[in-house]
Amino acid sequence: MKKIVILGGGESGVGSAILAQAKGFEVFLSDNGALQDKYKAELVDKNIPFEEKGHTKENILSADEIIKSPGIPDEVPLIQEAKQKGISIISEIEFAGRYTNAKKICITGSNGKTTTTSLLYYILKSAGLNVGLGGNIGKSFARQVAENSFDYYVLELSSFQLDNMYDFKADIAILLNITPDHLDRYDHDFQKYVDAKMRITQNQTAEDAFIYWAEDPVVSKEVSKKQPNVRLFTFSEHKADGVSAYVDNDQIVINTSKSVFTMEQDLLALTGTHNLYNSFASAIAAKLLDIKDEKIRQSLSDFKGVVHRLEKVASVKGIQFINDSKATNVNSCWYALKSMKTKVVLILGGKDKGNDYREIEELVKTKVHALVFLGVDNSKLHKFFDGKIETIVDAGSMEEAVNKAYALATEGDSVLLSPCCASFDLFKNYEDRGDQFKYWVRKL
Repeated sequence: MKKIVILGGGESGVGSAILAQAKGFEVFLSDNGALQDKYKAELVDKNIPFEEKGHTKENILSADEIIKSPGIPDEVPLIQEAKQKGISIISEIEFAGRYTNAKKICITGSNGKTTTTSLLYYILKSAGLNVGLGGNIGKSFARQVAENSFDYYVLELSSFQLDNMYDFKADIAILLNITPDHLDRYDHDFQKYVDAKMRITQNQTAEDAFIYWAEDPVVSKEVSKKQPNVRLFTFSEHKADGVSAYVDNDQIVINTSKSVFTMEQDLLALTGTHNLYNSFASAIAAKLLDIKDEKIRQSLSDFKGVVHRLEKVASVKGIQFINDSKATNVNSCWYALKSMKTKVVLILGGKDKGNDYREIEELVKTKVHALVFLGVDNSKLHKFFDGKIETIVDAGSMEEAVNKAYALATEGDSVLLSPCCASFDLFKNYEDRGDQFKYWVRKL
């Protein structure tokens, strides 16, 4: 019997274990840290052998194939040893893809992928399709392949998930944008990160579709370099030759070979240029899947948005508090600042992933009158922003950050949590960071 070892016991790993067991493999799950109680209970209930708080090397290196959690870098010695032994190392997405004939719509990009994935899922679900939501969001793809029988999957894919995918193919691939992110995982080599993102088009054929932002210089360059044999659909704010989706006279226009879809831009539920692009990408995909125009229109106008992404929390004495904790890179923060119509007190900081703050420098100078740095080590932020903004303060906890931001804001301002950084220095994850922000804002 073929032995599958799963490294990492989060949602992705446990989902993979359930699917591997269902497909008759010998399964073993190993996690270097402690497993969450709910996952441990599930593994025990299903009689899936596992270990936590450390790896037993001989057990792992006896695998025929290893399914690696996206969070584990390739440089880890255990992974290197497995590679030297010739053991196949794949991602959960690659594994689950082997066991479903469902149509797969896959979304990646440095920013906007969660919103676009959620919006497209909402459109398809509202239109009555039998559709699953997975990847970097919701329940793991592998778990759903084991336990459900969906005809479609909308999958959010991070660069880490794309890294260990080889035969997997997207029927519709969406690449929203590529800006520097996670460079600490890619030897601070931007091209390696770009290559990871472009893997979303791998194995696509002339029957498949690739949707991307026409004005993204990085993606456009890669497309002209690689010349993928696939149907190309692009979106842009303005009408131009060959662009499939754009705005014309305050109307959204989407051209596919089948028909032309139009809708008043004002009716979109999501505001801001970045959300216009997210709406374009979702609508093109929905059109390619033959969703009726009225269903697309209705979903685009009543979609509620994603938690921790430009989420309005409360207005306190005329000061609007906005939770954008999901902004874990500089480009996300750029989009957030771009959408601000008021003066801003900006909360930045966390675990820096090799950030270049020059991208937001102009917007910070024009829109932000005070900065609150929230992190264990704010030295890089101080080095860049000191002297450029008059008021800069430090905070060691979310309570302190919210109180200081409130004190610095005046009526009519917005206090924006858009950290540019990962959250692991002070919080469990970006959700925990956003939840704490909302908790302390409501305490004001």
